[in-house]
Amino acid sequence: MNTQAVAADSARAPIASSFASPSPATLDDSGKLLLRVAIGVLVLLHGIFKISAGVGFVSAILVKAGLPGGLAYLVYVGEIAAPLLMIAGFWTRAAAGVVVINMLAAFGLVHMTDLFALTKQGGWALELQGLYLFGALAVVLLGAGRFSLAGLRGRWN
Repeated sequence: MNTQAVAADSARAPIASSFASPSPATLDDSGKLLLRVAIGVLVLLHGIFKISAGVGFVSAILVKAGLPGGLAYLVYVGEIAAPLLMIAGFWTRAAAGVVVINMLAAFGLVHMTDLFALTKQGGWALELQGLYLFGALAVVLLGAGRFSLAGLRGRWN
């Protein structure tokens, strides 16, 4: 057998095997990317709506709860700035923490009556809000991964 053919075949083997089975680290970072982008985009869509509709609804809820209505503008931080940072993968843990705080405020101010309610189909009445809350909490715990603007650098990523 030709030694050049053997050398060519062995040179191709690592490339072919890397495509066939990604490393656990690559899968881990891919999962982190998917999670933070999905949660970031879904929360960002709520923020975009609030840009066009305003925060009057949120302000009225805050006033009714005895809090200053001006705090409603913080919803832009929790639903615009933080999700954009999560999507980009910059200050990811801190940004996801802001989303967690935003969702806890939403639970406390708007959704407490449905906290233990189920839908007619048997699902949790707050499953969408729960997905945002627990998804952002998972990003806080996991970080951004290497597929992000900041990569693995810094404790906030």
